[in-house]
Amino acid sequence: MSNLSANKNQPRVIVVGAGIGGLTTAALLAHRGYSVLTLDQALVPGGCASTFKRQGFTFDVGATQVAGLEPGGIHHRIFSELNIELPDATPCDPACAVFLPGENTPINVWRDPQKWQEERQKQFPGSEPFWQLLATLFKVSWEFQGRDPVLPPRNFWDILQLTKALRPNTLITAPFTFMTVGDALRLYGLGNDKRLRTFLDLQLKLYSQVNAEETALLYAATALSVSQSPQGLYHLQGSMQVLSDRLVESLERDNGKLLMRHTVEKINVENGKANGVVIRSQKTGEIWTENADHVIANVTVQDLVKLLGEKAPSGYKHRVKKLPSPSGAFVVYIGVDKSAIPYDCPPHLQFLYDINGPIGENNSLFVSVSHEGDGRAPTGKATIIASSFVDFTQWYNTENYQELKEKFTQDAISKLSQYFYLKPETIIYVEAATPKTFAHYTGREKGIVGGIGQRIPTFGPFGFANRTPINNLWLVGDSTHPGEGTAGVSYSALTVVRQIEAEKGK
Repeated sequence: MSNLSANKNQPRVIVVGAGIGGLTTAALLAHRGYSVLTLDQALVPGGCASTFKRQGFTFDVGATQVAGLEPGGIHHRIFSELNIELPDATPCDPACAVFLPGENTPINVWRDPQKWQEERQKQFPGSEPFWQLLATLFKVSWEFQGRDPVLPPRNFWDILQLTKALRPNTLITAPFTFMTVGDALRLYGLGNDKRLRTFLDLQLKLYSQVNAEETALLYAATALSVSQSPQGLYHLQGSMQVLSDRLVESLERDNGKLLMRHTVEKINVENGKANGVVIRSQKTGEIWTENADHVIANVTVQDLVKLLGEKAPSGYKHRVKKLPSPSGAFVVYIGVDKSAIPYDCPPHLQFLYDINGPIGENNSLFVSVSHEGDGRAPTGKATIIASSFVDFTQWYNTENYQELKEKFTQDAISKLSQYFYLKPETIIYVEAATPKTFAHYTGREKGIVGGIGQRIPTFGPFGFANRTPINNLWLVGDSTHPGEGTAGVSYSALTVVRQIEAEKGK
């Protein structure tokens, strides 16, 4: 049993979940003098951005690239405040090489804005006005986000922060608030450009969980532009685990506590206020209650409702129940001899194998490849991680789970063999993860990944707030603004820290 705080004068905080969002919140609060206990049911911290090791290979579990390391970027800001070093990283250039069906030459999403402009003009003639709109919306939105607005606002202080972040040029975005990417394509006469739409569907599915027709335009403007300089996507030296490890070091340096293999069974609520949690030690089976002034849930909204049980507000519960079905993921992790990797292979690739199949039914793969000396493979070896969005229900409604898993694995390897030299003599290790695997290791209901989808009713001003309807209960992570990814969940963490500090100030 833990003793949360020896100093009774410190506000006491419990963070449920040691993903990047939870660890960032915990580290920031501990650094600001709060007494912090962080709990997670997994073996290692990091959630979907953690890693595992097999036969000398280090595999990133889910997330494989990071945004926000540049000066002024969210990780740069947070690590500077915590006085810890940013991990070594190399910019991804191209950020992604996208292969469309039947094409051997990829669409390279270059980091250099000029090179990317030339690439897209060559690949999608006549589409430049659409891309210029995205660039304009991105510039304004990025500056707005950099002024730390609170979205969606839930009280006067939140509204004040939102108002402070507004500038006259922010109004440029107003006419586009209720538009999707599909609407913008039609606006510029590109609605029937199947090749452009296919490319956008593939890229947006990675960031927003939904296709161009459904993705909110303002969200897409950022998702499709953040890979260009002076921003960019980065490949961490070592592994994604470095990010979690640095945050844990900061948390523990500032007297915060992290307990792994401890499951939070329930969030306690009394008189409309969260006041603690019920904890079960996986090692001993012991169950006890820990009280706190604030409870921060780094979980999905679906899991938050479960943790609240009968205390979940009916309106909140109804809204969560009405959400479109989220995505699951199938991932295959392959350790290979370096000879399997083509010369000058980009760090990230995307393949669509069948234009007629629905994206997400294992006909598209997002692939991350290690490079020599990046800490993920022994000398002369490499890792290939390929993921596909899937309907999680098929993995729970089958009597032949292992057969299905094997079929998906072989199917993925067969498709990857069209680009990589994957033969018995080059493949050293293979392992696969399904939604059931993610459910087991991350604790997420049904193993869902990537948040709730950035459709108009669920993005930004219309999404789920960090303030829940229950006082002193906060939500961080990919179910809240600004969405998935280590940078997105870190923004949500910073917002919650500022909100708690404001309440303390009162």
